[in-house]
Amino acid sequence: MIGKLFIVATPIGNLNDITYRAIETLKNVDIVLAEDTRHSKKLFAHFEISTPLKAFHEHNEREKTESIISELNSGISLALISDAGTPLISDPGYFLVSQAKKEGIEVVPIPGPSAIITALSASGLASNSFSFFGFLPSKKIARIKYLQNKIALNETIIFYESPKRILTTLTDMLEVFGNERKVCLAKELTKSFETIRTDIIENVIEYLAADLAHQKGEFVILISSADKIDLVDAQNQLGKILPILCAEMGASKAAKLAAKITGIDKKHCYNKAIEL
Repeated sequence: MIGKLFIVATPIGNLNDITYRAIETLKNVDIVLAEDTRHSKKLFAHFEISTPLKAFHEHNEREKTESIISELNSGISLALISDAGTPLISDPGYFLVSQAKKEGIEVVPIPGPSAIITALSASGLASNSFSFFGFLPSKKIARIKYLQNKIALNETIIFYESPKRILTTLTDMLEVFGNERKVCLAKELTKSFETIRTDIIENVIEYLAADLAHQKGEFVILISSADKIDLVDAQNQLGKILPILCAEMGASKAAKLAAKITGIDKKHCYNKAIEL
C-alpha cells in the first residue's frame, strides 16, 4: 500500500491554535519532515509527540524529494510541517507535493493557521479579492519596480517582510503608492506583542520610526486596492480607441495599450480586439 503525504499547518505563535487533527496526524505518521528540526522539537515536546523528525528545507528539498517519494511508495506515511503556519506558503514543499501528485500519491491537507489569512481577517481591508506575493525583492531598485507593477491591482495585496527591511520597504511603498492608500501592518500575530495597525502609509512609517522595538518581529503588509474604475465610462472609451489602435498595430499590442489607457483587464481588451 502506498503511503500518504500530509501537509500539516502548525501554530504561527500561540501553541493553542494547533488543531486536534494536526496533533493526531503528527503522532500517527511514520516520519515528520520539518523545516527546522530544532524549532519543531519544542512543539513536539509540548504536545508529547514522539514521531521521528527529518530536516526538509529550501536547501535540500530537491535532493531529498526522490528518496521521500520512494519511502511513500514503499508504504511509509509522512507529514510535512514548516516552522510556523501552513506549509508551502513562502516555505518549502512545492516541489515535493508536485512530484507526489505526479506519482499518484495522495496528498492530504490538514488546515490550520496562516499568517496571511489571520492578518487579512483583522486588517479592515477588502477581503473579497486579494493576492499574496511573498517576500519583496531585497534590493531597492528591484523592489520599487516590483511594487510599480502592482499599482493598478483592484484588490488587496499582501506581502511578507523582514524586520531589517520593514522601514525601507514602507518608505518605498509611500514613494510608489502615495499616501492615499491604506496599509495594514501586522506583526507577531497570535503572540504576546501582537500588533495590527491600519492607517495611511505615512502614519505607519511614523509608528515604525518612533521606536526600534516597533521594527522587530515577523511582518505581514497589506495594501488597499487601487480605486475601482468606472466600468461604463471605461467601456465607452475602449469602444472608441480600440478600433483606432487596431488599425495601426496588431491586436495584442493594441489590447495592451488600451488596457493601460482604460484600466480594463488586458485579456478583455484582447478579446474585444480580435472581434473587430
